[in-house]
Amino acid sequence: MPVNILMPALSPTMEEGTLAKWLKKEGDTISSGDIIAEIETDKATMEFEAVDEGTLGKILIDEGTAGVKVNEPIAVLLEEGESADDIPADAGSGGGGDSDAAPEAASAPAPEAAPAAAAAATPAPAAPSSSSGDRIFASPLARRIAAEKGLDLTKVKGSGPHGRIVKADVESAKPEAAAPAKKDAPAAAAPAPATPASPNADAIKKMYTDRNYEEVTLDGMRKTIAARLTEAKQTIPHFYLRREIRLDALLKFRSQLNKELEERGVKLSVNDFIIKASALALTQVPDCNAVWAGDRVLKFERADVAVAVAIEGGLFTPVIRDADVKTMSAISAEMKDLAKRARDRKLAPHEYQGGSFAVSNLGMMGVENFDAVINPPHASILAVGAGVKKPIVNAEGEVEVATMMSVTLSVDHRVIDGALGAEWLDKLKTSLEKPLTMLT
Repeated sequence: MPVNILMPALSPTMEEGTLAKWLKKEGDTISSGDIIAEIETDKATMEFEAVDEGTLGKILIDEGTAGVKVNEPIAVLLEEGESADDIPADAGSGGGGDSDAAPEAASAPAPEAAPAAAAAATPAPAAPSSSSGDRIFASPLARRIAAEKGLDLTKVKGSGPHGRIVKADVESAKPEAAAPAKKDAPAAAAPAPATPASPNADAIKKMYTDRNYEEVTLDGMRKTIAARLTEAKQTIPHFYLRREIRLDALLKFRSQLNKELEERGVKLSVNDFIIKASALALTQVPDCNAVWAGDRVLKFERADVAVAVAIEGGLFTPVIRDADVKTMSAISAEMKDLAKRARDRKLAPHEYQGGSFAVSNLGMMGVENFDAVINPPHASILAVGAGVKKPIVNAEGEVEVATMMSVTLSVDHRVIDGALGAEWLDKLKTSLEKPLTMLT
């Protein structure tokens, strides 16, 4: 029985994508590891790698088609001995089995916010393992039939290449291969209460029937940003801590360093110092270097700092990994490279996923202070404002002019308490006001 190749979830936030290009045509032989298509996600264009082998029997989604839902069939794969005549008339609507032809390293489940209708066909059961932990190799169709018949694949001998279990093996399996019934299976969890729906587009447009307007369709990135930020504000108990940091010593130190580094083509920004200082504060207050993981907290040894980068239509948060142990020049060079590729939408998922903390700097745009929304599963984010000259009272009680920068730490109260967040901010302030300490 032919199997459907499904639209993969190539990132944790992907709900739909554009089938940018087919690299195989109908009738081509496909081997495990072949790149069969290019798929444009909400973040980047990525290659789609086959896991199963067979023949590409039918392409269901044409090149350039946008809005293809995750788990929607995009093609039909024929297994050994099958032909195009075996493809059912309802192929693509759940008529065939499902292929697990998706990259194992990049695949991820569709977000919970994705509609249930996105799964156009029932996924094949996951590949089982033997008692020794070794993977049992079986075709998706064989796994599906075994699940329907209640067979234990670890007791089925495969007749396919390299001992692979195929359709004929499970159909002829003896009764002793039946999987033991599971006792005391937990009851299905009750569904969570539905969130009240927002007014739909038609209801909103009725309010503006007497006004001229342009209707802008949301692209994948903007839809993802809307969903993620709504989730963040609805599910994360935010609170905010604010400090003012004097920048005069940092600006002078930065100027001196840049003169020394000019011959090497290195020019440090204030943001580079903020990244470094944030990473050091995370290691100095390790309880803040953590993420919320549903029913537990994950604490990290090294500090991976995500940095918001504005691009047309949205933003990326590329991650500077091990920022606490990297030199200032290394952080500067990596940040420039990541920011450029972010604007070109050339980042790989591992470059913008992860981290425990983020920096959002709008100071270069003249914004003096603001509150940033936490990017889950991070436990905090630092909003950085512009450095502004203003009168202050110094330690001697005299009034003088200083360059002051306002920062706001948005904190997930499930992970970080007020006193802990205040301690982190104090470490940040110390590093930025005494910048030489960051290099020792």
